[in-house]
Amino acid sequence: MLTYSHKTKQFFFVLIKLSIVFAAFGFIYYKFSSNTAFLNDFKYFINKSNLFTINNCIVLITLSTLNWFFEVKKWQILIAPIKPISFKASLEQSLGTLTASLITPNRIGEYGAKALYYISSLRKRVLLITLLSNILQMLTTVCFGAVGLIIFFSIFENTILKIDLRVLFISSFILLGTIIGVIAYKYNTLKLDNLLFRLKRFLRNYPLKNSFHGLLLSVLRYFTFSFQFFFILILFKVDINYLEGMMMISAMYLLASAIPSIFIFDVIVKGSVAVYLFAFIGVNELVVLSTTFLMWLLNFVLPSILGSYYVLSFKPMKASKVL
Repeated sequence: MLTYSHKTKQFFFVLIKLSIVFAAFGFIYYKFSSNTAFLNDFKYFINKSNLFTINNCIVLITLSTLNWFFEVKKWQILIAPIKPISFKASLEQSLGTLTASLITPNRIGEYGAKALYYISSLRKRVLLITLLSNILQMLTTVCFGAVGLIIFFSIFENTILKIDLRVLFISSFILLGTIIGVIAYKYNTLKLDNLLFRLKRFLRNYPLKNSFHGLLLSVLRYFTFSFQFFFILILFKVDINYLEGMMMISAMYLLASAIPSIFIFDVIVKGSVAVYLFAFIGVNELVVLSTTFLMWLLNFVLPSILGSYYVLSFKPMKASKVL
């Protein structure tokens, strides 16, 4: 049997960490370099709008910081029943796994990356808690997004436009259902049933208090980044009130979340949906795309750059280590 020395294992581990960081930065660079025409328009538009004043930058960075503060705090609370950790450790795990999962569809790599921070006996439960965290955030998106869509339909009664949105919504869920069906067929229905049974049993025994706090933080996070989107629209001098803006923003996030995508195309998916929706209230396409792009920079690119430090400093979990 082929064996490796400790130094060889360390070398390969460092190589893997460097590969993850280079891949993350490579994807970000690709996003910028492949959209030079838009970037030129974006730079011109930003300069013309005088967006980046000191006060505006402080507000935008504060909102992004709050966004990730709620996410980090949520992970700290949700993981506490099986392994209490500090806020610093939660920050490391949240930003590190963000960077590590950039190149995976719908950031599915987050599940495996977070599990690596814990000893092997806890990893199955860590996977389930990661799933719970994402379910709570998705539940928030669905609830507020459904309200936004209902209000949207009540205002814009054109039948053709309704059909367009319904086709987009239904086709996305058909695609998602097809993917689930393929996975179920490939990996055996019994195994899928077993996974669902384990999840149900885990949630039944999981502390309700932690789930409630996780949901509350998901809601606070949702309102933070939604308000940030609205705030940027106001900076671009879009004539829109808060309720009207939240109707469009919540509908956009719901429809965009129903479309599977890789991180690097996430801004394209959200941008295309946002352009379609905001066209109904006469918002300029470049304004919508610039807002979506800024949100992507502030809430994904910058945190992933910070997360690269945690990826490079990551060390394999040992059974005796305490966070």
